[in-house]
Amino acid sequence: MSKFGELIDTSVPVLLDFYADWNKQSKAMHPVLHDVAATLGDSAKIIKIDVDKNPELSDALRIKALPTFIIYKQGEMVWRQTGELDANTLALTLQEFV
Repeated sequence: MSKFGELIDTSVPVLLDFYADWNKQSKAMHPVLHDVAATLGDSAKIIKIDVDKNPELSDALRIKALPTFIIYKQGEMVWRQTGELDANTLALTLQEFV
């Protein structure tokens, strides 16, 4: 978990995508996240977290549905949403915290 603290304690917003390969909605979000990353460049980070490989973190953050998106800025959770979102919504939401 100390590594997690290092990932989220940055001056740029960090979007965490909690996903699973077996989840259709999670898979549908892969190209959307790619577009968001291309749009925002270095002004934000996107980190994908496989819930099956990170059960302790998923439990600690109470991830109950997939995909779940969380934005952290300087180590603080500033936004959370579950379900599919379009690239514009995600990009605009991230830009609010840049």
